[in-house]
Amino acid sequence: MTMDRDTAMQVASVLSKGLPYIQRFTGRTIVIKYGGNAMENEELKNSFARDIVLMKLVGMNPIIVHGGGPQIGELLERLEIHSEFINGMRVTDSETMDVVEMVLGGRVNKEIVSLMNQHGGRAIGLTGKDASLIRARQLEVRDPSPEVTRSEIVDIGHVGEVVSVNTEVINMLTASDVIPVIAPIGVGDDGKAYNINADSVAGHVAEALQAEKLILLTNVAGLQDREGNVLTGLTAERVDELIADGTIQGGMLPKIQCALDAVKGGVTSAHIIDGRVAHATLLEIFTDEGVGTLITRS
Repeated sequence: MTMDRDTAMQVASVLSKGLPYIQRFTGRTIVIKYGGNAMENEELKNSFARDIVLMKLVGMNPIIVHGGGPQIGELLERLEIHSEFINGMRVTDSETMDVVEMVLGGRVNKEIVSLMNQHGGRAIGLTGKDASLIRARQLEVRDPSPEVTRSEIVDIGHVGEVVSVNTEVINMLTASDVIPVIAPIGVGDDGKAYNINADSVAGHVAEALQAEKLILLTNVAGLQDREGNVLTGLTAERVDELIADGTIQGGMLPKIQCALDAVKGGVTSAHIIDGRVAHATLLEIFTDEGVGTLITRS
C-alpha cells in the first residue's frame, strides 16, 4: 500500500506530536473501563483493540475492565428470565448470576481478549474470582418505593461492591507484557460470586494500583454544563461544587463520583470520554484537546 506525500507528511506529523506523550507515560499504568457503544459497534471494537495493543507496544501498561449489561439482558430475555431493577441495579438471584458469569466471564471477556490478540497483543481474560483478584461483599440498597414509610435495606441478591483488589496478580501480568482484561465479578468471603458495576471496579483497580490514569468510556461527549458545553480541566474541588449546585445529576452522577473518588484516592487523573469516537482512547492520551472530560486532584 502506497500513500501520497501529503498523507505521509500528515502521518509523520501525528507521530511526532505523540512522542512527548509516549515519553511521559512509558511504564505508567492506565486503567480503562470499556463499555457502551464502543463495545457493540464492530468498527469501534476493532479500533479500541488496536489502540490498546499500540499503547502496550509503546511501553504503557493498559488494564481493561469491561461491562456487558446489554449482552446480559439479551441472554436473560432469550432464556425468558425476568429481570427486576432497583435504583438502576438488576436484582440478581442465583439463576441470573449464572447468566451474568456466563456472559461477562465467558462470551464478552473472551471476545475482547481474542480481538486484542488478533491485532498483535498478548491479552489474558480474568474475572475477579481468579486468584481472588476482587474481594467483594453484598451491596446494601435502600428501598426507593414511595409506599415505604421508612428507609429499608432490600436484598438484591448477588450484586456486590469492592472490598479489596489483589494487585499482585495484575502486576505479575503487566510485568510479563500481558494486557489484563477483567470482568467485573467479585468473590465474597463465603465464596459467592457478585456482579459489580464495571465503573466501580475500574475505579478501585486504578486506586489500588495508584494508576496514572483512569479512563471511563461512555456514550456521551463528556460531562456537560446546562448549556450542553463539555467541561474539562476540572479539579476535584470544582467537581464537588458542580455536584453541590446540581449541574451534575442523574445518570452521570455515579460515573463522575467514581472518577472523583479515584483522583482523591491517588490516581493522577480521571477521564470521562466519548466511546462513540473512533480511537477515543488514543486521542485522549496523545493529544492536548482530548475527547471528553479531564479531572485532576488540583
